[in-house]
Amino acid sequence: MSRVESITRPDGPPISLLAPGVELRILATGSLGARGVTTSLATFHAAAELTYHRHPFSEVIVVLEGEAFVSIEGRRYRTGPYDAMHVPAGAAHAVRNASDGCRAVLHSSFASENPTREMATDIFHAEDRDASDNNCPESLLRFQAAPVYELSPGAHFRDLFAKRFGSRGICGGYGLFGPGASLPCHYHEYDESITIIQGSAVCQVAGREYELADCGTACIPKGRPHRFLNRSHVPMAMIWVYAGNEPERTLVHAGFCDGSQPIDALACGPHEP
Repeated sequence: MSRVESITRPDGPPISLLAPGVELRILATGSLGARGVTTSLATFHAAAELTYHRHPFSEVIVVLEGEAFVSIEGRRYRTGPYDAMHVPAGAAHAVRNASDGCRAVLHSSFASENPTREMATDIFHAEDRDASDNNCPESLLRFQAAPVYELSPGAHFRDLFAKRFGSRGICGGYGLFGPGASLPCHYHEYDESITIIQGSAVCQVAGREYELADCGTACIPKGRPHRFLNRSHVPMAMIWVYAGNEPERTLVHAGFCDGSQPIDALACGPHEP
């Protein structure tokens, strides 16, 4: 467990310009210690567009604010808050803010710790669609269509992308925590990026505590015990992303998160949560 968590705050890594009117802020990536995953925020100002390009790995785009047109090889989808579009490896795609007056903010996840982008010169016939189908490689999951489940009392989750929905190498979704709600202490067999998109959260990682808000992000290495708590009196929400095909977790004693049990003891065998 030599790798430790990384925390990215709103005043953290500098913003870069992807295209005119499109600003990028990295949340988690290889240079910040992540393995197998990169997450970022892209702010599209009014009518801004990122033209057709490709990646050699899966990407998932989740709208956080506003609306966006996501086009995959000519098939254009209008997406709103928390809709999740999976773009498969090698598929040419473009993104444009659907509004001429307001910004759109998008959360992107890549199944790579060192993402690259190749601009595409193909010409595609435009076709507006409301939903994806089995005849196209992309998959769009509307937020309202995603089943809700209670992962722990007061913590309600929706899986938005995973291998069963078409993505490869990443899975993730949305979690809403009521006041006082929390998850039990646990760890994963792959790295995780968690971005707080509403309210504020307390993140415990192997004896350390962080308060996150305003799209602050924690990147937790594989095998490192952690948990999130809502100690406030208002709801808290997150976008979580794992560098794996499907969600999984191993529960452990709360002491491994709050620091009352030494992290080295995890290697000694199973522990009751």
